[in-house]
Amino acid sequence: KRTREIEELERYLDRMSTELVGYGEDGQILPLRPAEIHCFIVEDGRVCALTDREKLTVRLPLYALEDMLGEGFVRINQSCLGNVRRIARFDASIGGSLMVTFENGHRDYVSRRQLKTVKERMGIKK
Repeated sequence: KRTREIEELERYLDRMSTELVGYGEDGQILPLRPAEIHCFIVEDGRVCALTDREKLTVRLPLYALEDMLGEGFVRINQSCLGNVRRIARFDASIGGSLMVTFENGHRDYVSRRQLKTVKERMGIKK
């Protein structure tokens, strides 16, 4: 019998097996697993995936990656999509903004527009 839980598990497994490809600066084409990616950023008009060791170009827009990867990733701001499991910490500033630091050291500001969603995904109380 198909239940809601089984359907959610199927969607989760589909996302985990998602085939992503990253392009290195030297022309290499490398398979990417979502669990290895700390975040996707837009840099000079290109979408890049940041891992522990590399920055690889991805030929998909952020909104498509956001739809494809689902709940494991959260929009940090207009140009950053972060892996929830790879966030190392948050730092609050005096002005009320929130800085996110990923395990690989990449830092980015959480936009005011995305603040509520990020807090909900991370289980942060007000």
